[in-house]
Parts: sequence; C-alpha cells; structure tokens
Amino acid sequence: MSLLISCKKESKPNPTPEAKNEGLSIVKAVQDHVEISHHKKPSDFLPKGFVLFKEIQGDLNNDGLKDCILIIKGTEKDKVINDEYSGKLDRNRRGIIVLFKTKNDDYESIVENKDCFSSENEDGGVYFAPELDVYIEENKLYVHYAHGRYGYWTYTFKYANSDFQLIGYDSSENTGPVVNRETSINFLTGKKQEKVNTNTDAESGDEVFKETWSKVSSRKPILLSEIKDFDELDLS
Repeated sequence: MSLLISCKKESKPNPTPEAKNEGLSIVKAVQDHVEISHHKKPSDFLPKGFVLFKEIQGDLNNDGLKDCILIIKGTEKDKVINDEYSGKLDRNRRGIIVLFKTKNDDYESIVENKDCFSSENEDGGVYFAPELDVYIEENKLYVHYAHGRYGYWTYTFKYANSDFQLIGYDSSENTGPVVNRETSINFLTGKKQEKVNTNTDAESGDEVFKETWSKVSSRKPILLSEIKDFDELDLS
C-alpha cells in the first residue's frame, strides 16, 4: 500500500462508526502497552491497609539482579492496645512479599503472605519476644529468630516452582552463653543432626557435645506462601 502526501488542504470525510471504533481500539492498545511496560517500584506492591516495615535487597534467583523482600505490617486500629506496663503497643501482625527484579528494571511479585509473622510487640512472658530478622544470602531467603540468652532458630528457603520452599532448619537452645543443644535439618537430603551438651557444669566454650544423626520422614514441601503462622510451624 502506498501513502500519498499532499500540501493541498482537502476536506476529509467523516469517519464511519467502524473507523472510529478501530481508532479507539488502537489508542487503547497503545495505552495498555504503556501500562504494562511501566516500571514499578517495590512500594507499589504494598497491599491496601498495610505499611512497609522493612525492605531487603539481594539476588534470590541467581540472575545477577537485586530482588526485593518487603516485610509489611497491618494497620488495624483494634490491634493497637494499651499495655499496663509498656503503654501503647501495636500488635498488628506482619507479612512478607517477595519481588523479582526483571531485565526491564521493574519488579514482579512472586510470593505474598500478608500475616505469617507475629507483631514485634508480642508478649514474651518473663523474657522479651524473639526478634525477627529476614535476610538474603547466597540466593537463599532466611527467616531468623534471635531469642537472646535462650538461643535462636532459622528457616532457610530456596526458590523453586514459583514459590520458596523450606530446605533447612537450624536452632540453638542455650542457657545464657552455654549451648545445650543444636539441631540442623536438611529437608533436601532428609537428614537431621543433633548435638547435645553432656557437660552439665560447662561454661561458655566448655561444652562437650554428643552428636547423633537421624532421617527425616518424607513430607509435603513447606512453602513460604502457605505458612499461616511461623510461631506454630511444626517441624517434628
């Protein structure tokens, strides 16, 4: 088809309804294309009724790009209480959103779990509540709970099949600086290692560990998107 261009001003016939519709369709297609190509910021993925608690960056799928983890927090007013001793406390639960960065320099949502973590202001009883830390290391996602003199526990997740699968668990049960028991589970190999301190008079560094290995029974993979509450996650 050839296109003739003329400098002479000519009257143009009114477009038919079909032509108008076709023109509108073309405009809409262009608009849709622009919207799809829009570069989104991590904050654009915040769900309604949530605020950003923490943002973590790092490569989660080994493509050399910095992905993003958003720790989010609810904003329900009835979850803000007045504690007798601590005053005003926000007991809204927290959640996680995992975003992969694309080569187009925008983000796509991979996992969203809005309330799998308890509030940072939970009641710890005679001791403070465990402190949550989420970080990225060697393309893995770690959920770490530090409980001061009582020890810690850590969940290790790896990207697989459009989700993050729990592949490891490590914990340390302490009495102050003394380690009483260490547990490590590898869900990929199905092996569990336990180290129990047999020196009841041990001080820090004087522990004598008895090491045992056992098999972990096969079970349905634990996925980050399906965990309802990390506080109730049963790995027995």
